[in-house]
Amino acid sequence: MQTDLLIIGSGLSGLWFSINASKHGKCLVIAKGEISESNTKYAQGGVAAVFDKKDSFESHIKDTLKAGAGLCNKENVKIMVKSAPHEIEKLVSYGIEFDKRNGKFELGMEGAHSSRRILHNKDATGAEIENKLAKAVKNNKNILIRENVILLKLAVKNNICYGALFLDIASNSILNVKAKCTVLATGGIGQVYKSTTNPKIATGDGIVAAFEAGAEIENIEFVQFHPTALNAGSGVKFLISEGLRGEGASIVNSDGERFIRHELKELAPRDILARETFNEMKHGTVYLDISHKDDAFIKSRFPNIYSKCLDFGIDITKDKVPITPAAHFLCGGIKTDSYGRTTIKNLFAIGECACTGVHGANRLASNSLLECLVFSARAAKKARVSNNEKTLPYNNKYKIMALNKNKERELIKMQDGVKKIMWEKVGIIRAKKGLKEALTEIKKLEQELKNDYLSHNLTNKAIIETESIITVAKLIIEASLKRNRSVGSFYLAK
Repeated sequence: MQTDLLIIGSGLSGLWFSINASKHGKCLVIAKGEISESNTKYAQGGVAAVFDKKDSFESHIKDTLKAGAGLCNKENVKIMVKSAPHEIEKLVSYGIEFDKRNGKFELGMEGAHSSRRILHNKDATGAEIENKLAKAVKNNKNILIRENVILLKLAVKNNICYGALFLDIASNSILNVKAKCTVLATGGIGQVYKSTTNPKIATGDGIVAAFEAGAEIENIEFVQFHPTALNAGSGVKFLISEGLRGEGASIVNSDGERFIRHELKELAPRDILARETFNEMKHGTVYLDISHKDDAFIKSRFPNIYSKCLDFGIDITKDKVPITPAAHFLCGGIKTDSYGRTTIKNLFAIGECACTGVHGANRLASNSLLECLVFSARAAKKARVSNNEKTLPYNNKYKIMALNKNKERELIKMQDGVKKIMWEKVGIIRAKKGLKEALTEIKKLEQELKNDYLSHNLTNKAIIETESIITVAKLIIEASLKRNRSVGSFYLAK
């Protein structure tokens, strides 16, 4: 199969890139699941941008740099913030609706922002964006979509990317795609941790493929834990939007006392709230409480959260919500420049899998969707290149393995082992001793996977995702061991 532009991933960054780039060539969008399944779909809060006359670009830049703990790429932060209004106006032209009051955007407040600047659609902003853009992509004659296809390997020769190999899950066959330009928009890595807000597909496949192809990875130790996920059930945690705290919700302990020590209280940066909540949970359950607000306001502003909590027997208009921190966002990833170009020619990375440096050591709330918008549009301006390779630079060596119940349980057990290690030893609070122990344990699982599957060139969806989870875990641990002081979302116990 051949295309001009190969886009791997169907969240905001992948869809927005394909819409912008389709003017210049044929696009093929590869979705790991259905096209609408992505981290974007689950984003509740909104998009940060300066639309209030009392606000300013300088203020948004300052807030972003402060939240990033001094490790942000300042030039890219300026590009992102100053490009925001233009990209959002373009987004609105595709039918995306943000809540308005008296004809103007109703701007929300979130943690570590000095002004109201969060554009939102109730508490389901990501779903609104994802669904409308997916529709636009499906109606674009220059964009072809393939769903239920998982990335297996990038085709790279002499540091030039020529396309990629995939596993087509539906047909259980290998798909070869040759492309003039390949774009990774594969999202985050939340499934590396036992407790996460990310969907099942967030296993870091794009980061692993880029790393194995020789691309530079940067700041991968900076994993942001969201402080307020619903503490019910196991595995994927339902996110309780930062917007609740922006509208006055408090975080309290089992005695009903507010315990956050930071001067901004519940509107402190996420890394601080996550650590203080994590420590308080050692003494009992921690809750988020917005019950003092008007019932009608809560139901109108946060209908999705209200409904979901009711499924667990919690009425947020009356009850306190049990919460826990959960792995939420990767601040680092595949190193890129301001146009999404990686260290491999003809290979771009955008969205959460990329590291533009705008988040530094800790992302400012609602800057994630903004980063996707701005840098995918910029990447589309540069991703018009060609190469002369007539075929992909290697032969397919993979043997697709049917998965019986025993093998499936074996692989899930490996994944669960990684998640437990990462949560306990490479999580919100880390220690050198624990990191070293974690690396030894992860390497044992890595060797087990190689012995049983990879050395025999066996592949299927479960094998690919298990390899991704193990490799990402190892990269996070190795990067963590190189960092000797706490900064932002990376906290090293003394």
